[in-house]
Amino acid sequence: MTRILVVDDEPQIVRALRINLRARHYEVDTAADGTSALQAAANFHPDLVVLDLGLPDLPGAEVIRGLRGWTAIPIIVLSGRTESQDKVEALDAGADDYITKPFGIDELLARIRAVTRRSQPSEDTAATVTIGEHTIDLGTHTITGPPPPVRLTPTEWQLLEHLTRHPGKLLSQRTLLHDVWGPQYSTETNYLRQYMARLRRKLEADPAHPRHLLTEPGMGYRYRP
Repeated sequence: MTRILVVDDEPQIVRALRINLRARHYEVDTAADGTSALQAAANFHPDLVVLDLGLPDLPGAEVIRGLRGWTAIPIIVLSGRTESQDKVEALDAGADDYITKPFGIDELLARIRAVTRRSQPSEDTAATVTIGEHTIDLGTHTITGPPPPVRLTPTEWQLLEHLTRHPGKLLSQRTLLHDVWGPQYSTETNYLRQYMARLRRKLEADPAHPRHLLTEPGMGYRYRP
């Protein structure tokens, strides 16, 4: 049974989540502040954490970094903060996804299922991916599909591989810029826009309405298998 740690200081939300998650056969632990959350995670070893950012004792991003110091379990932020900077900070700290309040329980459950599926991928899970009519071998850097042949630049390959190695995960702009171009490019968001547009033109069946290389406005990018 999947064990979920819910971290929120709003009793009504905690109660609603506990009822809905248990009804779907999840085991649920709760914590009302960051210190208790870190202790509960160490004691109970949950399979997933649902975390509010507005905790009374510690910033949510600090709790995320504390968890990431020793575990790679999925973390879904559930917060009333809608500013892009809050979202970027949480994602850069190590969160896997971000949902703003008010939220629909069906959406949250779908996100939980998605991050749970990919929580322990094997090394070769994403060796080959499909985007549109193209099959992409990340190991050999080859693309098969209808003519004309698709060729990617080294930077395009690096960006595509970074996205596809984290299927379904929302990657912040800062993370991608840091990992693909280097720390000195952390604010050059125009690089990302240009390169994502190029990848879509080369790989997506309809670049104007991509199905696999997705933009999350103000947050980052996501590869959807």
